[in-house]
Amino acid sequence: MHIEKLNLEHRENLDKSLKQIGCGLSDYSFANLYLFRQSHFNELILDNKELFVRGKTYDGSTYLMPTKHPGEINFAYLKSRLKQIDFIFPVPETWLDFFPTSDFRSTFLEGESDYIYEISQIVAYSGNKMHKKRNLLNQFVREYEHKSYPLISEHMNAAKEILEQWQADTGQDKLDTDYYACLEAINMNEELVLCGMIYYVDNQPAGFVLGEELTPDIFDVKFAKAKTKFKGIYQYLFNDLAKLLPEKYLYFNFEEDLGLDSLKLAKSSYQPCQKKLKYRISLI
Repeated sequence: MHIEKLNLEHRENLDKSLKQIGCGLSDYSFANLYLFRQSHFNELILDNKELFVRGKTYDGSTYLMPTKHPGEINFAYLKSRLKQIDFIFPVPETWLDFFPTSDFRSTFLEGESDYIYEISQIVAYSGNKMHKKRNLLNQFVREYEHKSYPLISEHMNAAKEILEQWQADTGQDKLDTDYYACLEAINMNEELVLCGMIYYVDNQPAGFVLGEELTPDIFDVKFAKAKTKFKGIYQYLFNDLAKLLPEKYLYFNFEEDLGLDSLKLAKSSYQPCQKKLKYRISLI
């Protein structure tokens, strides 16, 4: 068995394998694994010619994440590996049939589920349940002078200024938020093949979004940070990004809420069309 700490040298091969899986879960992205490698203690394990990511969930359980469909992995070998960790994770619902209930137990935590949205709905903020979003967007457009630009090198310092203000507004320690992961994403957006937009209000840096293609029709919004003194800024930046993305993207993935009530409330308010569950598969 060969174990390596996850590093940038793994990006090309690992990202290609994860994209081929195409399950739409935010975890199956090299950028995600790399940016949160400290939080999850991510490392690569090469064993019996099989490659896994080993890590820890936020509740302290150990897991293996396969880098290909489990149907392509020797079944007996997979069961033997499960004896050494808590579970295989994250497993999309489409894989559950591979794990017979006679041998395996499947569970999930609601807070680990990814929020999926139809981009067309974010473009229009249509329907009664999106009435407040529509009003906030209209109020923002009416009251502020605003401009948007691709988030490229000349705007990185402005993005960092926004991140610092966002962090200060949370009132939390930087270790208790995704501050460091987001800062690294800003600094390494080219290496990690991330892209996004930055927004200025009254000539001040006001907000930004940063993400990547997860599947050919899903765009993953990894980070969205803004100065909340500009009322309606979040509604505007999501709406603007939705309008700017190529038409091939049909869905946003806003990732998980980590079981935090504030995130759950915020992400639910945009009316997800689906929540992608991430199953934990363990031996009975």
